[in-house]
Amino acid sequence: MLNKIESNAILDRLPAHLQQYIKPQNYDDYTPVNHAVWRYVMRKNVDYLSKVAHDSYLDGLKQTGISIDHIPNMYGMNRILKEIGWAAVAVDGFIPPAAFMEFQAFNVLVIASDIRQLEHIEYTPAPDIIHEGAGHAPIIANPEYAEYLRRFGEIGCKAISSGRDYEIYEAIRHLSIIKEAEDTPQDEIEAAEKKVDKLQNEASELSEMAQIRNLHWWTVEYGLIGTLENPKIYGAGLLSSIGESAWCMTDKVKKIPYSIEACKQEFDITKPQPQLYVTPDFAHLSSVLEEFANKMALRKGGLEGIQKLIDSKNLGTIELSTGLQISGDFSKVISHEGKPIYVQTSGKTALSHREKELVGHSVKDHPEGFGSPIGSLKGINLAIEDMSPRDLRAYDIYEGEKIEFEFEGGIKVKGEIITGTRNLQGKIILISLKDCSVTYGDEILFKPEWGKYDMAIGKEIISAFAGPADNLSFDLITHKTSSTTIKSKKTPEREELASLYASVRNIREGKDAKFSLNAAFDLAKKHHPKDWLLSVEIYELTVKKDEKLTKEVLNHLQDVKSRRPDISHLIEGGINLIDEQLVN
Repeated sequence: MLNKIESNAILDRLPAHLQQYIKPQNYDDYTPVNHAVWRYVMRKNVDYLSKVAHDSYLDGLKQTGISIDHIPNMYGMNRILKEIGWAAVAVDGFIPPAAFMEFQAFNVLVIASDIRQLEHIEYTPAPDIIHEGAGHAPIIANPEYAEYLRRFGEIGCKAISSGRDYEIYEAIRHLSIIKEAEDTPQDEIEAAEKKVDKLQNEASELSEMAQIRNLHWWTVEYGLIGTLENPKIYGAGLLSSIGESAWCMTDKVKKIPYSIEACKQEFDITKPQPQLYVTPDFAHLSSVLEEFANKMALRKGGLEGIQKLIDSKNLGTIELSTGLQISGDFSKVISHEGKPIYVQTSGKTALSHREKELVGHSVKDHPEGFGSPIGSLKGINLAIEDMSPRDLRAYDIYEGEKIEFEFEGGIKVKGEIITGTRNLQGKIILISLKDCSVTYGDEILFKPEWGKYDMAIGKEIISAFAGPADNLSFDLITHKTSSTTIKSKKTPEREELASLYASVRNIREGKDAKFSLNAAFDLAKKHHPKDWLLSVEIYELTVKKDEKLTKEVLNHLQDVKSRRPDISHLIEGGINLIDEQLVN
């Protein structure tokens, strides 16, 4: 996929399972109307955000090479982003949260390359290049915030999901697509909204992924910074919405000090947010993130961690105190006095150490699952992993010896030791046995006829997280979405309107144009009576220069406002911006 994208050292590091989400930007597909939408939003935003956004925003616009007049080309963005250690890729709408965060961990900004329709110029629930390019990209020029974003991705992609999380993701993706698409029947939109509402309001315990997704929303997407009395905007969702960036500054939106409690506050992507969180500085964001990470199975492990993986019904990994990592679909845990004493996976399983698959322990070697006792031997104070060679010999833990292990909690292992596998520090992390049986009371966990038995060594589970330890262990190139973004239909009417917009843009840039301003205005008024942005752009070029045409344009816009009161504030906003810039 990357062969269609101008790569760089940062993109070259991306693993194949992330590359599957990347698509070409297809810059030539943007119409002159698309560029006009970008320009209107950016001009309005820069004018307004210069007063209410964090200082990093305007500085970042310059550093990231984002033009106010044209939709950014990913090639150009990447050439400049690499100077601050980042890169950007194009994707098709929403991608799964874990993948989105993992891209961040690699210092890669994910940009939905589609752009909102003129009808949704103020806000769209669908991710688009205005939101991603004009919202996310500028603020990452701040080194402290960029490190927070990277660290968030690194931790977030390890968060354990639930089946409900994926349902919500698919429902939100579907809703965002049909709501942004043209001519979607209202009853279809309402049905999709009801489904999202139902899923989000179902009483259930929030998974780690759901909680960290909430933290992402209330910081990266909709965060404010400063004081409760005088906050500034840094969240991309606010930076890219000319409607909500103004709304959020009013008293109608409750301002709350940002804390870990935000992980419990869910959100509705289809409506303006009724409350927002204010962080005193970017360092506080990192502090809360680390506080949350300390509560995750990633750092706590134990019985709770393995149970989260079982409940998730997704590929996950546990890490033992020896550093041995077991990756697979966990299906069973036996516990004793609040501690796991036996774990079991079903299906393909791989064993790793320090994120590197162990030779001879791929999914081909463990195609039908893996089970092992966890903990210390009964009656022996010294754990196997802490035994010296002399200790191991004393307890007959030696190649060729027949042993009978009984672990605390009652797991019994009986067989002949074939060999042991050690880590670089010399600790035994695996013991392989033949003629082996594993039992727990009357329950048979492994029989001799099943073949060689690999017993993991570790007195405790120190970590549990989503995904494999070594990405190369599993085939992760399996992403399929239930829906794709819907492109605008090409019609003769739209083609003509696009040519009018192109002419106006060419005139503004001093290039040859198919139509003069007068001709473009006459055709727009005659054939495209609902359009308003083209007339605003013509007004920008005629005011103080052609009094007659200026007056005709203003009269026409007044007529559009009376027929379309819902967009009258957009017309007024565009005209006022032009007038203010003339004065200044």
